[in-house]
Amino acid sequence: MIRKSLRKLGVLPACLAVTAVSVLCSVLLYLIISHIQDRVTYFGLIRAIMIPGIIATPIAFFFLKFLRRLDLAEEALRASEERYRRVLEAAPDSITITRVKDGRYLEVNNAFCELSGYTREEALGKTPAELNLFVNSTDRERFLQVLKERGEVADFDVQYRMLDGTIHDTILSAKLLQYKEEECLITIATVITERKRAQEALRESEERYRLLAENVTDIIWIRDMDLKIKYVSPSVKRITGFSVEESMGGALRGFFTPASVELVNRALAEELAAEEKGDKDPFRTRNLELEGRRKDGAKIWTEEKVGFLRDSRGKAIGLLGVTRDITERKQSEMALQQSEERYRSLVENTLDGFFMCEIPSGRFLFLNQRSSELFGYSPQESLRLTVWDVVSPEERWHIRNRIQERLEGGDVGSARQIYTLLRKDGSTFRAEISTSLVTYREKPSIQGVVRDVSEQERLQQQLERAQRMEAIGTLAGGIAHDFNNLLMAIQGNASLLLFDGDIPDAHRERIAKIEQYVHDGADLTRQLLGFAKGGKYEVRPSDLNETVNKTCEMFGRTKKEIKIHTRCQEDIWAVEVDRGQIEQVLLNLYVNAWQAMPGSGDLYLETKNVRLGEGEARRLNVNPGKYVRISVADTGVGMDEATQRRIFDPFFTTKEMGRGTGLGLASAYGIIKNHDGIIDVYSKVGRGTTFHLYLPASRNKIIPERDVTEEISRGSETILLVDDEEIIVDVAVDILKSLGYTVLSARGGREAIEIYKDTWHGIDLVILDMIMPDMNGGEVYDRLKEINPDIKVLLSSGYSMDSKAKDVLARGCDGFIQKPFGLNAISRKLTEIIHGSHQDFPE
Repeated sequence: MIRKSLRKLGVLPACLAVTAVSVLCSVLLYLIISHIQDRVTYFGLIRAIMIPGIIATPIAFFFLKFLRRLDLAEEALRASEERYRRVLEAAPDSITITRVKDGRYLEVNNAFCELSGYTREEALGKTPAELNLFVNSTDRERFLQVLKERGEVADFDVQYRMLDGTIHDTILSAKLLQYKEEECLITIATVITERKRAQEALRESEERYRLLAENVTDIIWIRDMDLKIKYVSPSVKRITGFSVEESMGGALRGFFTPASVELVNRALAEELAAEEKGDKDPFRTRNLELEGRRKDGAKIWTEEKVGFLRDSRGKAIGLLGVTRDITERKQSEMALQQSEERYRSLVENTLDGFFMCEIPSGRFLFLNQRSSELFGYSPQESLRLTVWDVVSPEERWHIRNRIQERLEGGDVGSARQIYTLLRKDGSTFRAEISTSLVTYREKPSIQGVVRDVSEQERLQQQLERAQRMEAIGTLAGGIAHDFNNLLMAIQGNASLLLFDGDIPDAHRERIAKIEQYVHDGADLTRQLLGFAKGGKYEVRPSDLNETVNKTCEMFGRTKKEIKIHTRCQEDIWAVEVDRGQIEQVLLNLYVNAWQAMPGSGDLYLETKNVRLGEGEARRLNVNPGKYVRISVADTGVGMDEATQRRIFDPFFTTKEMGRGTGLGLASAYGIIKNHDGIIDVYSKVGRGTTFHLYLPASRNKIIPERDVTEEISRGSETILLVDDEEIIVDVAVDILKSLGYTVLSARGGREAIEIYKDTWHGIDLVILDMIMPDMNGGEVYDRLKEINPDIKVLLSSGYSMDSKAKDVLARGCDGFIQKPFGLNAISRKLTEIIHGSHQDFPE
């Protein structure tokens, strides 16, 4: 308690505290005695204070200082014991302390417990004999005898038996010491079981090395630092033809070629430089392939594996090497290298990509230059890729399944497959890949050829689309022709009723509505005919700037929520077009853009003269040359790729029921194709759509549009009407008669020829249907032309003016009118032809 207080306060504060307590006790004692004697004096009180203060202070000081020193000594002892304990426990070897008189353990460290398998509690108080540690019972007596003779024991070999029965070879070292006032023995035990095993293994290894050196097929040799041979195995005779005696002391130049000697000297210089720096593994070896000559002069290639021989300080004092004859392998490698060079030349110069990849990781092992170009990577970047980096995610599972089936020996069908592949920039292309399973570096691998078939597929799709649309177009044209004949009957009768001035106004309004419906129906058939590429009506050199401005003005008046921006190139080239059909195309595109911009948006229109080179023309599938491009761009919702592939298909629409027939873009496509042009579309979802219309430029001068009067013209001439449709003949005869003409009718071509033979002098004009079952209009025209070379003929058809009609016009026919036609149209045409006021338009 006093020591603890002293440790906290220190000697001087503690001394003062003792003195104060002594003085206080002395004063209290004096007061008690004085009270009993009833005599308290001032002098007595002073003496009671001073005497204990003088006496107690030095006594307390020296006593407390003594206690302090005693406490420090004990603390130092405890620290020493603690350090000893830590050293003991941290020692890697087993350390024990035993009493000499009875050999019982007084202390053991952790290493002893780990070695023997006994816990500290189990070992303390026991003797080695009781723990059955010594394998040989005489070892302890020999150990004590050496200790008695020498006073200590060093490197004493014994065998210890562990708790689990394991036996360890051990070296003991021991000394006497005083421990807890008793004569004790401290013993250190080092396990050398592994060392003995290593020594035995070394001895066996040296024996095996000697046998190996004497019997190995390779040459084992030792050279000094001047490269002179100091030892060589007998196998040198078999490989080089030189005996051991002939080889001893030999220099390099006596066997190797100058180039190989130079290679050896350079390698040795590098290794010696590394030795001086000390920055390489001292047990390193160097492999060299050298060319030499046998004793008989034959060429030989050897593989040399060389390392340094070292002295006890690790200094290089010589070279130890193994020489192996690799002549056959080298010859095979050179032949293989030549074969590989020819193979590589073939692979690198092929027009297709070639690759090899390991499986299942898909890592590329080799790609030729063409493969790198296809994928858009450099050759170095390509070798860091896997197959899965260049295949679209949607098709990876298919490739994995095919590889797995092939590995399992299953039938995967054709080795040629077409996939969508990825380029570095994220774009895709279609490629045909032909693969085979091979073994490369003793591992299964895939080698294959990649061929870009994007252009081939595009052309195939264009062909299939053209064939499909041609078939549908033929059907649509036939339907439109028959429908136009029906409309002709309705239109003719309605026109005749309106021509009659005696009908009530209420009926006149209904008839006018019928005419409007016929007009709407004719627009529908016109779209069908435009899609069917059934020809053009009235072709002449035109200014597309006028057409664009006219149509956007018409469209802008009805769709004021759309802001229209136009940019037309000055001096735009002329194009040979049917203006009405091009207006129809543009209006279809405007409506399509308006429906893609619900609420509002911007419509951008542009005309531009362009020249298409070989590459761009090939992409668009048109002939190179001069074109006028019309661009129609909107800021609407855009289209995905799947929709873009179908937008020109007939009856395809993304609009809800009642908002479109799906014929607008189909007819636009047919019309532009029929003008030897092309429509190119670019769109992205959310970023709008742009249509580019390319029409071939013409060298002819632009012909201005004519003003067409609606006044009905009458006549008194005689007309031969030729048509195989009964309803057409009936209504057309009535229309012509109402206009004042005398009408003869024929229900087919042959009948028309017979009538014309007899009456051609009195016939002023022939209205000739193009499509008839017994004889088509062109054949009839030629026969009539033979009868009367000055004949005037107006062609009529439910089709538009196709190539057959153009041929007839080119042979001298006077005009063309499409069904259904009303009084105004037929009267104007007849007046133009009969009275010579019509114009011939370039075809």
